[in-house]
Amino acid sequence: MGIFKRLKGIALADVNHAIDKMEDPIKMLKQYLRDLEAEMEKAENALSNQLFIEKKYEVLIAESEGIIEKRVRQAQLAVDRNEDEIAKLALQDKISHEKKLVQTKATYETIKQQTTSLYGQVKKLQDTYEHLQQKKLALIARANAAQASQHVNQTLTSFSPQNAIKGFSRMEEQILNLEAKASATQSIHEMKRPQENVLLDKVLQDEVQKELDLLKQAKPTTA
Repeated sequence: MGIFKRLKGIALADVNHAIDKMEDPIKMLKQYLRDLEAEMEKAENALSNQLFIEKKYEVLIAESEGIIEKRVRQAQLAVDRNEDEIAKLALQDKISHEKKLVQTKATYETIKQQTTSLYGQVKKLQDTYEHLQQKKLALIARANAAQASQHVNQTLTSFSPQNAIKGFSRMEEQILNLEAKASATQSIHEMKRPQENVLLDKVLQDEVQKELDLLKQAKPTTA
């Protein structure tokens, strides 16, 4: 049995660990707030119903008090007319309503206490919700900063300076190769230009020869 318990414990630990890894803190925060909103809605509905019941009891109390006052007037009028039996009936109904009124008022006071308690619970939920809303913004900012920092750290961890140096060396070799090819092409082009120079020199030499002949013709002969 001990081995099975240990295996079960290990399995549960692995499952909990997997669930923890799967949990998105931002999504969980939003879910908590949604759950709290649902509880607030329930509490507000309960408070609304409680206020409705409280108003109903206020109406019942007012009606009972009105009936009691009416029975008192009826009894007094019956006594003035020497109608004792009618006076007794009026007083009997008055006493009955007074007893019911005592119970109604006691229940009403209990309902008012419950209403006050519900008010406090709703206010507490609202304050908690506002506090968590503000905290959610701060936690989201912290989570975003942590995720950004983690991404940067992972990038720096996976980044290898040696690989970068080797990469730059390869690029430098390629550039040197391109420069060498460009230089070779230039040299080949320069090697082809002398033939053009010879033709150009020949043209110049003809002109130079003409100018030289003219100079010789203009030169005075010596005796």
